[in-house]
Amino acid sequence: MNTEPKIRVGILNESEVSFRLCGNYKTVHGNISSGEYIARTDNNGIVVSCADNKKILLNSYDILEPSDEKNSFFELTDVTIGVEFHWQRKENQKFKGALQFIIENEKITAVNIIGVEDYLICVISAEMSATSSMELLKAHAVISRGWLLAQIKKSEKINENKTVYKSITETETEYIRWWDREDHTCFDVCADDHCQRYQGITRANTAYVIDAVEATRGLALTADGKICDARFSKSCGGVMEKFENTWEPVEHSYLQGFADTDDEKAIDLTIEENANKWIYSAPASFCNTNDKTILSQVLNDYDQETCDFYRWKVQYTQAEISELAYRRSGFDFGEIIDIIPIKRGTSGRIIKLKIIGTKLVKIIGKELMIRRTFSNTHLYSSAFVVEKSNEQNGIPQVFTFIGAGWGHGVGLCQIGAAVMGAKGYDYIKILAHYFPNSKLEKLY
Repeated sequence: MNTEPKIRVGILNESEVSFRLCGNYKTVHGNISSGEYIARTDNNGIVVSCADNKKILLNSYDILEPSDEKNSFFELTDVTIGVEFHWQRKENQKFKGALQFIIENEKITAVNIIGVEDYLICVISAEMSATSSMELLKAHAVISRGWLLAQIKKSEKINENKTVYKSITETETEYIRWWDREDHTCFDVCADDHCQRYQGITRANTAYVIDAVEATRGLALTADGKICDARFSKSCGGVMEKFENTWEPVEHSYLQGFADTDDEKAIDLTIEENANKWIYSAPASFCNTNDKTILSQVLNDYDQETCDFYRWKVQYTQAEISELAYRRSGFDFGEIIDIIPIKRGTSGRIIKLKIIGTKLVKIIGKELMIRRTFSNTHLYSSAFVVEKSNEQNGIPQVFTFIGAGWGHGVGLCQIGAAVMGAKGYDYIKILAHYFPNSKLEKLY
């Protein structure tokens, strides 16, 4: 890889897309001037209409290229961010680069085509505050770049081998699922938390962020001759999780389980008794902080609506939890009698969970499936213990979840890395802590 690649980012998928062009754009059919437009599907493809009812017919391979790439941008209306998370909302977003419309599932997907480095500036600004320490910003630029390039390589390999990517295994007693690459076949990555938060130039892109991306231009982590699939989450909760416990059953030497501390000595949280004691406590770790100055570096305005993430509590009545489990998993358990951890990962996150109901007994996994099943959005993590109370006729009426961490816990812990930056660690040491057995390499 000698030159900076361009990537295709899926922004939104709707029955119609309202957008505004700020600057002149060109297609194979001619020029499109500044103004407000609506894109809809019809039998012939995609029709773009403007205020004077003039219509332009586009195909899925047509691309709207800015005539002046530096000064032009386009704005999309009502983009959903935080899909199925507790901060989900809609907002208008502005983007540099080219715009393409494709048809997926009889709807229109708006795709932004942009260079990797410009994409990264927007990702860093969306994932955390633009006022973060320079070392944290540099570390995040490296892993965001590496993750992106690794996903492109992975997609290329799947397409070359013409293999069907499977992320579900199901038997009569188990339903195991993870979410990863199978969701995106028509573009490289999406713009939401499923991949990396990418909100265009809507968030403030300060010179500080631009400097961090430029200082690490082309740099990524590699291991065993491949670009590292560098993952990150908000708070590991004190101990890292292994990649294979969250996604596909592939082991990566640089995504292992260890304590988020200087000495990196971790208790074995795969043992249920140890996990229980650890979750009920709040051991020292890099990400165990209430320092609002440090937290504001990682948590944007809507993230800061969450106060308890290192350790948290959620409570449900029997009616609430049985309805949730049915609606969110698709399995009718009836009334919930018990929730039993079957297998935990290195971070204490539950990988397999048995749900015992009056109608059905089933084991579910992996961690995101578990988090989705017991929340209208997502539980903060699957590292939890469950307390049952107010039993009536052998059926608990109240379930209390006591949990640890925010997110999957694999790779870089954003809050932990922010604390490391505040303590004076440079970005190379931060990366070495969270991604052992890896090295920095300049790819272009």
